[in-house]
Amino acid sequence: MGLHLYDTASRAVRPFHPKTPGEVGIYLCGATVQGSPHIGHLRSSIAVDILRRWLERSGQRVTLIRNVTDIDDKILAKAADAGQPWWAWAHRYEREFSEAYAALNVRPPTYEPRATGHITEMVELMESLVDRGHAYPGDPGNVWFDVRSWSDYGELTHQRPENLVSEEDGVEPPADKRDPLDFALWKAPKGGEPETAAWPTPYGRGRPGWHLECSAMARKYLGESFDIHAGGIDLRFPHHENEQAQSRAAGWGFAGHWFHNAWVTVSGEKMSKSLGNSLIVGEVLREADPVLLRYALSAVHYRSTLEYTPGVSLIEAGAAWERITGFVSRAIQIDDGAAGPVADVALPEGFASAMNDDVNVSAALAVVHETVRAGNSALAAGAAATQEALAARGMLDVLGLDPLDPHWAAASGSDASRAALDVLVRAVLDERARARAEKDWARADALRDRLAEAGVLVEDGADGARWSLR
Repeated sequence: MGLHLYDTASRAVRPFHPKTPGEVGIYLCGATVQGSPHIGHLRSSIAVDILRRWLERSGQRVTLIRNVTDIDDKILAKAADAGQPWWAWAHRYEREFSEAYAALNVRPPTYEPRATGHITEMVELMESLVDRGHAYPGDPGNVWFDVRSWSDYGELTHQRPENLVSEEDGVEPPADKRDPLDFALWKAPKGGEPETAAWPTPYGRGRPGWHLECSAMARKYLGESFDIHAGGIDLRFPHHENEQAQSRAAGWGFAGHWFHNAWVTVSGEKMSKSLGNSLIVGEVLREADPVLLRYALSAVHYRSTLEYTPGVSLIEAGAAWERITGFVSRAIQIDDGAAGPVADVALPEGFASAMNDDVNVSAALAVVHETVRAGNSALAAGAAATQEALAARGMLDVLGLDPLDPHWAAASGSDASRAALDVLVRAVLDERARARAEKDWARADALRDRLAEAGVLVEDGADGARWSLR
């Protein structure tokens, strides 16, 4: 079958057909660069990177736009607290996001536009909405979208205006706002904000509201109608609902398909700085091989919540990665043809079926591991496993995880991955040793069992615990 994707708007998995045969346009809501990226921020980019790789492997030409929100309330507030220019603060964290994407082998987007570079397009869209009767100016610098003027408002998230509460629920709305549900297209400067954070418009000086920028940039780079709009599930409302409303009120078709990934949770809670459970990518990568983090963030279906357990999740990824790289290394030793190019290698039917079934990476990885097991069986019987190695690498290439990808090659097949895995396993073994010393046998056994589930065999000896992969 061809590619089928879940569409948030229709709440169904349906066939995907690009508007222009052979070409796919994707808009991904990127970072608001107010602070360092945590692993939850990376999930959207990895999910879309895999989708893009599969589309290209299937013969499509993909144009991917991933925006940067480099001006908003939080950026201005945090920069002011730090005594820095807002644009310097935004640039610092934009670079951190770029470094995190690169570390995890997320391919660069076709274009990566900044909000502040598209003020003209935003003002033009805003003027069009005012002229069409879907927006109105308030106090100088304020422009509001009139939610009640758009009868289809709520169609993305299947909500009706009469059942909604505003973002300011419980707070007195601004006097120039006609309806509590109306949202800001343009915002007048607040007291104390720098002059550089406002731009002139026919309605007074101000800066863009969050929603306006994405509609304007999507249209500029992908046209008035495009194939896929992607982002985290938390953006569905109000951000994506508002994007769709203002774009369609302007007369545009906008996104034909909505692709949303679920959250990353830690101890059952959604990752967020406010909860104090953020795992900053830069800090995680101080002790972990980036390929293990990519594997851990890829292995669960993009629409399923990913429960990340510090240490343990990377151990599980490391055990799987060690089996893959160990097999590929042994296959190459028997026949260096196993190290050949994989761009045109035929992929197993089961893998293709899994990827076409709503990019089911967990099912696709099961096919990868079946192929690795078959290859290991061939090697154990004294035969070459060149075809199995090439097939496994071809599948992993789609997932951004080919061990011989130049991005990973420096670490794959060397001591680096093993060393990173050893650090992670040792941390769990140290915790287990403390539990044993405190005679907390239940805790010690639970830690050993968790390692066993990840494929790590623990043997206790006179000189302490040793580990190996099963």
